[in-house]
Amino acid sequence: MELGLVGQAAGMFAVTNVDDIVILALFFGQATDRGAAARAVVGQYLGIAGILAASIVGALGAGLLPDTMIPYLGLVPLLLGLSAAWRAWRDRHATDEEPTAVATGPAVLAVAAVTFANGGDNIALYTPVFRIIGVADAALTLAVFAVCTALWCLAGQLAVSHQRVIEMLQRSSRWLVPVVFVVLGSYIVGRSGLMGVFR
Repeated sequence: MELGLVGQAAGMFAVTNVDDIVILALFFGQATDRGAAARAVVGQYLGIAGILAASIVGALGAGLLPDTMIPYLGLVPLLLGLSAAWRAWRDRHATDEEPTAVATGPAVLAVAAVTFANGGDNIALYTPVFRIIGVADAALTLAVFAVCTALWCLAGQLAVSHQRVIEMLQRSSRWLVPVVFVVLGSYIVGRSGLMGVFR
């Protein structure tokens, strides 16, 4: 029974977080040292923890994150992307000897915010699951998610493990980060139907 629950939890995590590997690879590609890579890992865990907290509280009936707020999550990466685009444009004449803020690597809160913002669908799926399983099963599910998060971070690091890939990402992060964040934010806003609110 426990093995079945472990498989179910791992499958649920994989299905709902497959796109996070791409984002993690981008963050790890920005990392210029171990400290920056560690910030990406901590930020990922914080983002996943926020998603799980919102799901558990919602399962208990408190509704930490009302359904009406989920569409607005897409604005987080969208605004981060626009901010990064502004910095890239402002520092467009900077040389390699003049590193920009983007080149210093990912910030913990930025990684956490993007992970959480991309988790609207996760919350919608996890909430009913936590509502019907017991405390022991919920604890086991959380443990599986913690292990899966570590595996996701490892996969993101492996995706940029080749020196040429790292160098390419670090050179292109000035424009690649804004593009990815704006596309991600636009996708979240689009699939959530937020634009219909303003019609």
